[in-house]
Amino acid sequence: MPLRHDMRRGAACMLAATSLFAVMNVFVKLASEELHFLQVMFFRSALAVPVVLLIVLRTRDGATLRTKRPWQHVLRAATGTTAMACSFFALSVLPLAEQTALTYTTPLFVTLLAIPFLGEKVGVHRFGAVAAGFLGIVVIALGKGAFGGEVTRAAAMGMGAAVAHGVFSAATTLLVRSLSSTERSGTIVLWQSLLMTGFTGLAMPFVWVNPSMEGWLLLLATGVIGGVAQVLLTEAYASAQVSALGAFSYSGILWSILLGLLVFGDRPTLWTLLGATLIVAAGLYIMHREMVRKARR
Repeated sequence: MPLRHDMRRGAACMLAATSLFAVMNVFVKLASEELHFLQVMFFRSALAVPVVLLIVLRTRDGATLRTKRPWQHVLRAATGTTAMACSFFALSVLPLAEQTALTYTTPLFVTLLAIPFLGEKVGVHRFGAVAAGFLGIVVIALGKGAFGGEVTRAAAMGMGAAVAHGVFSAATTLLVRSLSSTERSGTIVLWQSLLMTGFTGLAMPFVWVNPSMEGWLLLLATGVIGGVAQVLLTEAYASAQVSALGAFSYSGILWSILLGLLVFGDRPTLWTLLGATLIVAAGLYIMHREMVRKARR
């Protein structure tokens, strides 16, 4: 199946996905006050399965579990599960805006991972952008007192997990783009939802807590909204080049700042805003250089 290059469709799907993921993160953070983050992950994946099936059937996507690349689906689900674990843990201990800013390091790691996995040559421009992005991480850490011994252990682990999310999310992004050359969006998400449910289900005997009524509602909202958002995100990457969608994906930071303020009363610090600006600017410049390189070819 040839790759589609529909920029309008890709941008619309990306904007919708990022806004829904920001809303989902609010429910994840609220649910994590009562439940273990791995338990939230399990329901996020399990409840997404019927949502994905309904969307696939309604759109007549034609997606099935039949594939010639099962191990690549397994690898994609493994990186996705690890990325989600890092993200959900960071959400449980960090303010929403901080967690989101740090997880947006994905383009930095996509650039670095493209060197060994895709054999790309990265010039001084993109290396400079990566350096600026990592400087943004340092700035946010400074705001938490990480280098003055003031930061709590939980916050330090949360920041590390949020950055690690960028690594595994970058690997997932490259795998999704590769799978999209032969697989339908619905097929990719079906495999992902089923495998991630299985992976996280293995941890349930060790972390299970009986949810309250409010907890069940939060888990339901997390799974349904997350399932819809994942379909939209996969469709975005299947519709347009990853490098062309970066600017739209960063709208999630604005949503996170707004929702963090409205729901949790979190006012982002100047350090967080400055660090987030550096990370976003670095990501956007990397996308710009990608488009320049392709135009020259």
